[in-house]
Amino acid sequence: MHTDASLVVAFLNTVNVERGDDLLDDPERWHRWAAEHGVSPNPADDARAARDKLRAAIGDPRLPGGALDVATQISLTEDGPALVAADAVGAVLAASARLAVRGDWIRLKICPADDCLWAFYDESRNRSRQWCSMRVCGNREKARSWRARAAEIPS
Repeated sequence: MHTDASLVVAFLNTVNVERGDDLLDDPERWHRWAAEHGVSPNPADDARAARDKLRAAIGDPRLPGGALDVATQISLTEDGPALVAADAVGAVLAASARLAVRGDWIRLKICPADDCLWAFYDESRNRSRQWCSMRVCGNREKARSWRARAAEIPS
Protein backbone atom coordinates (compact mmCIF):
# COMPACT_ATOMS: atom_id res chain seq x y z
CA MET A 1 0.00 0.00 0.00
CA HIS A 2 1.28 3.43 -0.90
CA THR A 3 0.98 6.26 1.59
CA ASP A 4 1.03 9.92 0.64
CA ALA A 5 4.59 10.21 1.96
CA SER A 6 5.84 7.09 0.15
CA LEU A 7 4.32 8.25 -3.16
CA VAL A 8 5.88 11.71 -2.91
CA VAL A 9 9.31 10.37 -1.85
CA ALA A 10 9.27 7.73 -4.59
CA PHE A 11 8.48 10.41 -7.18
CA LEU A 12 11.20 12.73 -5.86
CA ASN A 13 13.68 9.86 -6.04
CA THR A 14 13.02 9.06 -9.70
CA VAL A 15 16.36 10.82 -10.11
CA ASN A 16 19.47 9.35 -8.49
CA VAL A 17 22.08 12.11 -8.21
CA GLU A 18 24.81 9.76 -6.98
CA ARG A 19 24.49 7.44 -9.99
CA GLY A 20 23.50 10.17 -12.46
CA ASP A 21 20.41 8.14 -13.37
CA ASP A 22 17.02 9.67 -14.21
CA LEU A 23 14.16 7.19 -14.48
CA LEU A 24 12.24 9.74 -16.58
CA ASP A 25 14.83 9.36 -19.36
CA ASP A 26 13.54 5.84 -20.03
CA PRO A 27 9.87 5.77 -21.13
CA GLU A 28 9.51 2.07 -20.28
CA ARG A 29 10.81 2.53 -16.73
CA TRP A 30 8.64 5.67 -16.24
CA HIS A 31 5.50 3.83 -17.40
CA ARG A 32 6.36 0.86 -15.16
CA TRP A 33 6.90 3.21 -12.17
CA ALA A 34 3.53 4.87 -12.80
CA ALA A 35 1.76 1.50 -13.08
CA GLU A 36 3.40 0.26 -9.85
CA HIS A 37 2.09 3.38 -8.09
CA GLY A 38 -1.40 3.18 -9.59
CA VAL A 39 -1.16 6.43 -11.56
CA SER A 40 -1.07 7.41 -15.23
CA PRO A 41 2.29 8.65 -16.50
CA ASN A 42 2.60 12.28 -17.58
CA PRO A 43 4.86 13.25 -20.47
CA ALA A 44 8.40 12.92 -19.10
CA ASP A 45 9.20 16.64 -19.55
CA ASP A 46 6.13 17.63 -17.50
CA ALA A 47 6.95 15.08 -14.80
CA ARG A 48 10.59 16.24 -14.67
CA ALA A 49 9.57 19.91 -14.32
CA ALA A 50 7.15 19.04 -11.50
CA ARG A 51 9.71 16.80 -9.77
CA ASP A 52 12.36 19.53 -9.93
CA LYS A 53 9.99 22.15 -8.47
CA LEU A 54 8.99 19.78 -5.66
CA ARG A 55 12.62 18.85 -4.92
CA ALA A 56 13.52 22.56 -4.80
CA ALA A 57 10.57 23.23 -2.47
CA ILE A 58 11.86 20.73 0.07
CA GLY A 59 15.48 21.81 -0.13
CA ASP A 60 17.41 20.51 -3.16
CA PRO A 61 20.10 23.21 -3.44
CA ARG A 62 20.79 22.51 -7.12
CA LEU A 63 17.35 23.45 -8.37
CA PRO A 64 15.52 26.76 -8.70
CA GLY A 65 12.21 27.02 -6.89
CA GLY A 66 9.04 28.40 -8.33
CA ALA A 67 5.33 27.99 -8.68
CA LEU A 68 3.70 24.92 -10.11
CA ASP A 69 0.02 24.62 -10.99
CA VAL A 70 -1.54 21.19 -11.47
CA ALA A 71 -5.19 20.36 -12.10
CA THR A 72 -6.81 18.26 -9.39
CA GLN A 73 -10.39 17.64 -8.44
CA ILE A 74 -12.31 17.20 -5.22
CA SER A 75 -14.79 14.35 -5.32
CA LEU A 76 -17.37 13.50 -2.73
CA THR A 77 -17.04 9.76 -2.07
CA GLU A 78 -18.70 7.40 0.40
CA ASP A 79 -15.76 8.13 2.74
CA GLY A 80 -16.13 11.90 2.37
CA PRO A 81 -14.36 14.51 0.22
CA ALA A 82 -11.29 13.25 -1.62
CA LEU A 83 -8.63 15.12 -3.58
CA VAL A 84 -8.12 13.19 -6.81
CA ALA A 85 -5.98 13.61 -9.92
CA ALA A 86 -5.88 12.16 -13.40
CA ASP A 87 -2.13 11.53 -13.64
CA ALA A 88 1.10 10.94 -11.73
CA VAL A 89 2.02 14.60 -11.22
CA GLY A 90 -1.49 15.44 -10.04
CA ALA A 91 -1.50 12.45 -7.66
CA VAL A 92 1.88 13.45 -6.21
CA LEU A 93 0.76 17.06 -5.75
CA ALA A 94 -2.52 15.89 -4.17
CA ALA A 95 -0.51 13.69 -1.78
CA SER A 96 1.77 16.67 -1.05
CA ALA A 97 -1.26 18.84 -0.30
CA ARG A 98 -2.62 16.23 2.12
CA LEU A 99 0.78 16.09 3.84
CA ALA A 100 0.76 19.89 4.14
CA VAL A 101 -2.77 19.93 5.59
CA ARG A 102 -1.74 17.32 8.19
CA GLY A 103 1.38 19.34 9.08
CA ASP A 104 3.69 16.65 7.70
CA TRP A 105 5.07 18.55 4.69
CA ILE A 106 8.07 19.62 6.79
CA ARG A 107 8.97 15.94 7.23
CA LEU A 108 9.91 15.74 3.53
CA LYS A 109 13.64 16.42 3.26
CA ILE A 110 16.60 16.19 0.93
CA CYS A 111 19.82 14.62 2.24
CA PRO A 112 22.41 17.42 2.45
CA ALA A 113 25.27 15.21 1.20
CA ASP A 114 26.30 16.73 -2.15
CA ASP A 115 26.89 13.30 -3.64
CA CYS A 116 23.51 11.96 -2.48
CA LEU A 117 20.61 14.47 -2.36
CA TRP A 118 18.18 11.59 -1.78
CA ALA A 119 14.67 12.57 -0.70
CA PHE A 120 13.35 11.00 2.49
CA TYR A 121 10.49 11.29 4.96
CA ASP A 122 11.64 12.19 8.48
CA GLU A 123 9.75 9.92 10.86
CA SER A 124 11.68 11.03 13.95
CA ARG A 125 9.57 12.27 16.84
CA ASN A 126 11.06 15.77 16.86
CA ARG A 127 11.48 16.01 13.07
CA SER A 128 15.22 16.55 13.41
CA ARG A 129 16.58 13.81 11.14
CA GLN A 130 19.13 15.30 8.80
CA TRP A 131 20.56 12.46 6.72
CA CYS A 132 18.83 9.92 4.51
CA SER A 133 20.91 7.30 6.32
CA MET A 134 23.14 7.74 9.34
CA ARG A 135 25.02 4.56 8.38
CA VAL A 136 25.97 5.93 4.97
CA CYS A 137 25.70 9.71 4.47
CA GLY A 138 25.71 10.66 8.15
CA ASN A 139 28.71 8.45 8.85
CA ARG A 140 30.60 9.82 5.81
CA GLU A 141 29.97 13.39 6.97
CA LYS A 142 31.05 12.62 10.54
CA ALA A 143 34.26 11.07 9.18
CA ARG A 144 34.91 14.12 6.96
CA SER A 145 34.36 16.47 9.90
CA TRP A 146 36.66 14.45 12.12
CA ARG A 147 39.42 14.41 9.46
CA ALA A 148 39.05 18.19 8.96
CA ARG A 149 39.30 18.82 12.72
CA ALA A 150 42.27 16.43 13.03
CA ALA A 151 44.06 18.23 10.18
CA GLU A 152 43.66 21.57 11.99
CA ILE A 153 45.31 20.33 15.20
CA PRO A 154 49.07 20.98 15.11
CA SER A 155 51.22 17.93 15.81
